[in-house]
Amino acid sequence: MSIRFDEVISSQERLRQVSKAPSFRAQNKVIDHVDEICRRFIAASPFVIVASRGADGQIDVSPKGDPVGFVFVLDEKTLAIPDRLGNHRLDTFENLLVHPEIGLIFMIPGHGDTLRVSGTGKIVRDGSRQAQLAVDGRQPNLILVITIAEVFLHCPKCVFRSKLWSPEHWPDRSSLPSLAEAIVTHAKSGETVADVQAVIDHGIAHLY
Repeated sequence: MSIRFDEVISSQERLRQVSKAPSFRAQNKVIDHVDEICRRFIAASPFVIVASRGADGQIDVSPKGDPVGFVFVLDEKTLAIPDRLGNHRLDTFENLLVHPEIGLIFMIPGHGDTLRVSGTGKIVRDGSRQAQLAVDGRQPNLILVITIAEVFLHCPKCVFRSKLWSPEHWPDRSSLPSLAEAIVTHAKSGETVADVQAVIDHGIAHLY
């Protein structure tokens, strides 16, 4: 049974009828390159969320994290993100082979502003760049290289509303399912939660 709503917005005209117009500042803050302001933000970020689109049209969002400043600004139009050890699904890379369009949101712990980037991505192997992106002597096997189309800083209202960086407002996590529990339930692997948790713990202990 489909869920019914009072109204489904289906045109830009109607969308703008029920919404305010963006301010001059919001409308004109987008640039097409990484300037000094954006460089400083990226240099302080240990975490970025990457959005891409698969062959089936589904949108995929993948988190990437590493030591602060792990995303390299190669020039004002180009970023490089190392691909670290993971589950080898390579969802983002598989998507880029079909649809090169990509979106990023950079986050900094304790900071309200976020940086949004959109452009196109490609999968790269390059010896000198892989060496440059090494951590603890381990080089990434692949590099995500992004050609920038748009960049802008996003206002902090959503972060303040969510109280994301305020530990006193964090929810009780005692009842949350673990990744191990989800894998056993969803993948029907036949393993125990303890067995899967041991594999996860080993991966965390050997990040690079």
